[in-house]
Amino acid sequence: MPDRNEARQANPVSSETPPLFGKTRFLQGLIEEFLDKISEGVLIVELGLRAYLSPAENLAICEEKLEQAIEIKRRCSELRRTIVTMLYTEMLLPDARGDVLRLLGDLFELLDQMGDDFQELMIVQPRSRPDFTQEFEELSTLAIRCVQAVVLAARTFFRNPEAVRDHINEVRTFEDETDRIALRIRRKIVASGLDFEQRSQLRQEVAMLDGLADMAENISDDLSIYAIKRAL
Repeated sequence: MPDRNEARQANPVSSETPPLFGKTRFLQGLIEEFLDKISEGVLIVELGLRAYLSPAENLAICEEKLEQAIEIKRRCSELRRTIVTMLYTEMLLPDARGDVLRLLGDLFELLDQMGDDFQELMIVQPRSRPDFTQEFEELSTLAIRCVQAVVLAARTFFRNPEAVRDHINEVRTFEDETDRIALRIRRKIVASGLDFEQRSQLRQEVAMLDGLADMAENISDDLSIYAIKRAL
């Protein structure tokens, strides 16, 4: 029978923070799938926004991406309920359980908001954006990158909490840039000769995209605290 030293050599213990779920591989898999689906949903909404903002106004693509986003939200909701049940019935993570559940809930809310915003745009349906196409494409890109950065930060939290800070800095940088572009577009809208209805729709679209970046930053602020607590 191998002694303890041989066992350690066969299965060395990492000097980094140990995996949050230890041997609970199934729960780890659920968390990974949840984060994968969140990332997939963000990508789908991004593709839908590109179609929405394109000069061709490809409604068929928009409708397709909206249906895909709805299905992804449904799967994320199922995964989240399963994870919650496991955390409580198996009495796992008594110290970190609250932080994990809040993080997953916030990420789901972010994806849900993205889907709702995109659906609202589809209800209004695309209209002409004279002289604003480039600005809206830039705003959309930055807002999505901000969201992607916070999802990556969340994934890193479960693997290496010490590295979360780098991704949070990216979130804040993208959010600052999103605010800057949004302010520039708002000023351009006010100074334009568009009618009230056109200005209102454009400002609503700016607010939606800017709001996604704000939500991502708020999640990153909480995530930075969760990471510090886990790394202690």
